[in-house]
Amino acid sequence: MEQPASGGEPAGAAGDAAEALDRPLPEGVRRRVVALVSDAFGGLTVAELPPQLRQYARFTPTRRAKFAGNAMAAALESDTLFRQRIGERVGKAQPELAKALAAGAPPAAADPVDVAAAAYVLRPAGWVKLVGAAGEEVQRADAERADEAGRRELERLRDELAEARGQIRTETERLRAELDGARKESESLGRKLRSAQADVKRGEAALRRTAAEIDSIKAQAAAQVSAAESESRRLKARLAEAEAAVEAGRRAAREGRSIEDMRLRLLLDTVLDAAQGLRRELALPPAGIHPADTVDAVEPGRMSPKDIAARALSETDPALLDQLLALPQAHVVVDGYNVTKTGYPTMPLEKQRLRLLGGLSVLAAQTGAEVTCVFDGAELAAPVLLAPPRGVRVLFSKPGVTADELIRQLVRAEPPGRPVVVVSTDREVADGVAKAGARPVTSALLLKRLSRLS
Repeated sequence: MEQPASGGEPAGAAGDAAEALDRPLPEGVRRRVVALVSDAFGGLTVAELPPQLRQYARFTPTRRAKFAGNAMAAALESDTLFRQRIGERVGKAQPELAKALAAGAPPAAADPVDVAAAAYVLRPAGWVKLVGAAGEEVQRADAERADEAGRRELERLRDELAEARGQIRTETERLRAELDGARKESESLGRKLRSAQADVKRGEAALRRTAAEIDSIKAQAAAQVSAAESESRRLKARLAEAEAAVEAGRRAAREGRSIEDMRLRLLLDTVLDAAQGLRRELALPPAGIHPADTVDAVEPGRMSPKDIAARALSETDPALLDQLLALPQAHVVVDGYNVTKTGYPTMPLEKQRLRLLGGLSVLAAQTGAEVTCVFDGAELAAPVLLAPPRGVRVLFSKPGVTADELIRQLVRAEPPGRPVVVVSTDREVADGVAKAGARPVTSALLLKRLSRLS
């Protein structure tokens, strides 16, 4: 490594000023220079490195060459002291090459790129010529490789051309054979076409004969239709005579209907009395399963307004509900949350349910009516743990089914003629169940009736 001369100026500064490259380093030489600097980089302390390169001190040589290549090349060109330190380590790593460059006689067998890279770092006398000669050598080698690649490509193209010519000859022969086959097929199709044209002419002649036959058949059919119309008019006259005879028979039958009705009523009473006696004799219990039990729901429905009279009571009079519950086999369906949120909306849902079910249990015990209370279970995160009170059926709607739809299912499940009372203030529910034959009442009416129980 050169020592600084007196006055602090490096000894090689004059030589650097005298010699300088007039063109950029060849790319191969530049990569080799970056590799030399990266390998020698690790032998320097952080203080010996230029400030802009200290952040790469702990990098491996490969990562240093990848991420700091441009920075190291710039520092090597601009910082003489850094270049001298790198040159000292290059000289230690490649002493024979360094001595030969210093003597101005680089080894003839050495790689020109290695010689140029070492000369660029060490900067011996005549280093510019060495770098230029290496660049020319690299260009000449690249040109030779390009010529060789061109020759190989030319040979490959010639082989492909010969192969393509052979394929063309084969394809031409195949196409000629196909053309001969197509000509023969065309001649065959021509013969078939002429035969088909002859068939078409014969068909047209047959069609004309058929059209003449159809005209003859139409004329015969018209004559038959005329004869049928005459027969139809004759039959209509006979039918009118028969209808008159039937009406006369009906009048005669109506005269004796009262006796037959009396006999039929007597027979019906006899059958009913026999059925009741048979039930008492067999001690048959009442039915234990009701239609509402068959509706698909989660466990923890009608009165026809045409058949039941309200005796002119007000729609808000609790006596109306008592009158409806007194009907035989009455079934009360309660829209649970509609009632609780009308009567006591500030209470938690659990206490709302318990309060309503307690009142319904007492009401069922007093009236003997079947009571079903429906709650909306579509938004429940988990099943409700609830023991239904005695006499009250408790149902929660399944996911995706609203309580309103479950109430309508309960009403549709009941047989026509059974009195069904639906308690809900929801107008859509009331209108829907009324069309199905149930008797809707308001939630306020039930709340008034329950208040009398407390």
